[in-house]
Amino acid sequence: MERPERSASSAGAPRSRPAAKVLFRGPVGPILFLANFALVLQGPLTTQYLWHRFSADLGYNGTHDRGGCSNHSANPIMQEVETLTSHWTLYMNVGGFLVGLFSSTLLGAWSDCVGRRPLLVLASLGLLLQALVSILVVQLQLHVGYFVLGRILCAFLGDFSGLLAAGFASVADVSSHRNRTIRMALLEACIGVAGMVASLIGGHWLQAQGYANPFWLALALLIFMTFYAAFCFGETVMEPKPARLFTFRHHRSIVQLYTAPAPDKSRKHLALYSLVIFVVITVHFGAQDILTIYELSRPLCWDSKLIGYGSAARHLPYFTSLLGLWLMRFCLTDTWVAEIGLAFNILGMVVFAFATITPLMFTGYGLLFLSLVITPIVRAKLSKLVSKSEQGALFSAVACVNGLAMLMASSIFNSLYPATLNFMKGFPFLLGAGLLFIPAILIGILGKTEPRSEFQQFPQSP
Repeated sequence: MERPERSASSAGAPRSRPAAKVLFRGPVGPILFLANFALVLQGPLTTQYLWHRFSADLGYNGTHDRGGCSNHSANPIMQEVETLTSHWTLYMNVGGFLVGLFSSTLLGAWSDCVGRRPLLVLASLGLLLQALVSILVVQLQLHVGYFVLGRILCAFLGDFSGLLAAGFASVADVSSHRNRTIRMALLEACIGVAGMVASLIGGHWLQAQGYANPFWLALALLIFMTFYAAFCFGETVMEPKPARLFTFRHHRSIVQLYTAPAPDKSRKHLALYSLVIFVVITVHFGAQDILTIYELSRPLCWDSKLIGYGSAARHLPYFTSLLGLWLMRFCLTDTWVAEIGLAFNILGMVVFAFATITPLMFTGYGLLFLSLVITPIVRAKLSKLVSKSEQGALFSAVACVNGLAMLMASSIFNSLYPATLNFMKGFPFLLGAGLLFIPAILIGILGKTEPRSEFQQFPQSP
């Protein structure tokens, strides 16, 4: 437990904590790469495990019977399998997100004081525990409710949103205004490449050896990642100080980001850009939650290999968006790049809504090639609106927004999908396309009234 801070009146200003010994000063990228690799390896496998577990319980084998799966008559047992899978995915996400809303806001602001490393280590341990619980469920055929327990344990220790908060805050610590957008896009591309590789491996590995071994690989990678975060990550907060973890001061620092007086509408821009991220993440994760079920079921009836290819295509925009952002920044402003990305995102969602054959699904994935330029652009814009000492609080606020968005996404899309099976399976994707017009309008308005950043920041040496 951290020592409580001593008041300045009784003991003077708190002294800086000596830096932890590290083997070498590594960047944050490998941590996010390994974390997302492990998560993406587990995510579709967990959905497919739930699907096949419920199929076995209900006596349904249509996933493997191509003729039965392609039968256009409604199969009530298959619909029940879809509904159960969708609902248990919702339970896992809601349990994790509700706990994560408290922990991510607390830990992110705490990292402004104690440094980024403690948050990275805690969040890595949470992901490790979640993988361990998943292995026990698969190996021992435990009740699927234990997936929810693993998700809650992970969220309590910071979850992937805590890693993102610490990761992007560490990039903001050592980058200038000029190169911050591209640095954050590079970090997102690192995350995306991990997801793409994991997706390609996961589908083939599942067919060859079943569910257990991919989960064991995820556990091994997360153990290595925790070691790297504890002993190899180069701390980017130059003077970490002891600070209490469980105190409302960390939550107050986040509230003050949006309420404290500041010149020239910067706080209004903070709030509206946060709303942009909220809507974009809601659509992104909502669609992601139901895509695997959508692809497994009639009329697509994908097997695990095609699920893997689809998941890889879903992560390819992390790389193509980085390339597009790098090329377009020479002739277009960030605002226009974000608008173009949103336009292609809307088109991709509309194609998904009406996709009944495999080539059309991959056409939808192809249209998403610029869909992920929005988040690094908005994160960079937000980061430029606050001071260097507020970066952790800012990105924990963004993590809170992400958590709320993912909770909303799971609640809406996983509830709406089974409710619309009988009249239009792709309706949730049409809803997502409509919602994306909100950030498109907001980014256009904010781009015309962009305040000059009050806080001029310069890179530090890591």
